[in-house]
Order: sequence, then C-alpha cells, then structure tokens
Amino acid sequence: MRSPRPAPPVSPTLRRTGGPARIGAVLAALSAVLLTLVALSWSPLMSFDRSVVRTLHRSAVGEPGIVQVNRILTDWVWDPWTMRALIAAAVLWLWWRRDRLFAVWIAATTALGSAVQQTLKWAVGRERPQWSDPVDSAHYAAFPSGHAMTATVVCGLLVWIAVHRGAGPRALRWCGVAAAVSVVGVGVTRLYLGVHWPTDVLAGWLMGAALVALSVAAYRTAVLSRGR
Repeated sequence: MRSPRPAPPVSPTLRRTGGPARIGAVLAALSAVLLTLVALSWSPLMSFDRSVVRTLHRSAVGEPGIVQVNRILTDWVWDPWTMRALIAAAVLWLWWRRDRLFAVWIAATTALGSAVQQTLKWAVGRERPQWSDPVDSAHYAAFPSGHAMTATVVCGLLVWIAVHRGAGPRALRWCGVAAAVSVVGVGVTRLYLGVHWPTDVLAGWLMGAALVALSVAAYRTAVLSRGR
C-alpha cells in the first residue's frame, strides 16, 4: 500500500493571508462596481462597449481565416469544458497524492465559480451583441463572460496548485505564462468573434481572479494556520 505523502512544507511567507485577502477584496470591489454600472446601463460604459465590438466585428467579417483560428481556440483549446477537464484531472491527481483536503478545496472553489457565474448571468440578463452578419454565435446571457471567468478561475487554481506542491521557479514561470496567455487569449477570442461586450470579459477576469485570491486566503486561514 502506498504510504501517504505529506504536502510540501509551507513557508511562513506563504502562510500569510493578508496579501491574497487584500487582493481579493480589491478585485471583488471592482467587480461590484462594474456589475452596478452594467446593471444600470451607464451610458459612457455602454458607448465604449459598442464602439469596441463594432470595430472588431468589421475586422472579423473581412478575415475568415482569423475567425476560424479564433473559433478553434475558443471552442476547443480554451472552452469552459476543456478548462473543467484540466481542473478535474488536477483534483484527481491531488487526491491520488493523498493531498485530499486541498483537492476538495480546489473542486469546491471551481464549483463556486460556476455557481456565481450562472447566477449573475440569470440576474443581470444582459443581451449579447447582435449582428446582421455574425461570424459566430453563443447562447445564454452575456454578463459575465463564462469563458473568461472559467479560464481565470481554472488557470489561477492550477498556478496555486503548482505553488502548493512546491514546483520550482522555472516550472512556475512557464505555468504563469501559460495561464496569462490562456486568460487573456480567451477574452480576446470572445470579443473578436462578436459574442461578448468588453465589460463582460473584464467582469469574468475580475470575478475569477477575486474568487481565486479569496480562496487562497481562506485556505491559508482555515487550514495552514493550524500548522503554525
């Protein structure tokens, strides 16, 4: 029988909750402000949204090759189900490594992200951009972007897992680069394909990052602080 392997020791610096908690609080506050402005249809923000999507749509209509690349990226590489499969594999790996409380915490954070996302979509009920000559289509309400929020949550959690399991500096750098490219990239694809407003994508980024930061802070307070 495989003997349980304890999780790598955590330095006192990583045990501090102040950093992630403060970051999460700021991101959550920014998310709340953006949510309020979108719900109230604040005119300057709505004008900005319309201006950006019109410019991108004019470009997309004349570039079918680039549209196809973006559709492959958004529908396969960075699709929410691809992201969920990645985090499910990570959770199973953590469980196999006997880091089971952390595995459950990661799974619960992912589930919470999906619940928050779907609740806000239902509550805000924002319509997507409408085109007479669409280059792609999407369903359900627009705000926040499910692709952007899911990618942010999953990529943020994967980076956290790498840190938690003691990955080396080089591995962490590559993990961070891959996460940043994925999070930014999926947002760009949703805008280029004309299925989201810029503020939908921004909200997905802010809310996803806030959730990850607050989850890190809560885990360090509830779990790691007991080992001090």
